[in-house]
Amino acid sequence: MNKDELVEKIKRAIEEAPSRNFVESVDLAINLKNLDMSIPQNRIDAEIKLPKGLGRDVKVCVFAKGDIALKAKEAGATVIDPAEIPSLGEDRKKARKLAKEYDFFIAEAQYMPQIGRALGPILGPRGKMPKPLTPDKDVVELINSLCDSVRARSRDKTTFHVPIGNRNMSPEDLAENAMAVITRVESLLPKGSQNIRSVYVSTTMGPSVRVI
Repeated sequence: MNKDELVEKIKRAIEEAPSRNFVESVDLAINLKNLDMSIPQNRIDAEIKLPKGLGRDVKVCVFAKGDIALKAKEAGATVIDPAEIPSLGEDRKKARKLAKEYDFFIAEAQYMPQIGRALGPILGPRGKMPKPLTPDKDVVELINSLCDSVRARSRDKTTFHVPIGNRNMSPEDLAENAMAVITRVESLLPKGSQNIRSVYVSTTMGPSVRVI
């Protein structure tokens, strides 16, 4: 994939999109082929680090106590005391709001079974089950890595969308992010690029431009 051509196509997608009174995101629509999506191994579910970030704050929520909770707060994450997990599970409206508000969740490993029981029905279908924080991991490093990441998730569909930034970012930076996403997705497919039918780029409400 030629980066210069990709930059020009992203420019075109942004220029052809009407101005809005909010900052639109820029997304890739990835269309797969020759895959049986009923087989879980063929589905894409991955966190992808964007070299140029998303152009906005990525919100991370951490279920933790004590020193880990303090470190998470200092790193800019929202911390939820694990004692609140049962009440969150009982209040579906509050749980759905939580799932919508945050991009990623982290939890001390010991609380994962409890979160699975109480919040799994809300977070699981949205691909937002927490990343387990095991003793060998540093919560600050994990938060920082997620702040420049997006989740690519196909579920059982052959078409899925992945944000690569927003229209205020330069086409060059968006192109770098797009290449990172496409390269990672190809690496996860059984036959790599041969399993990609097409890729389009567009703003939230703008027209799509084919890039592959």
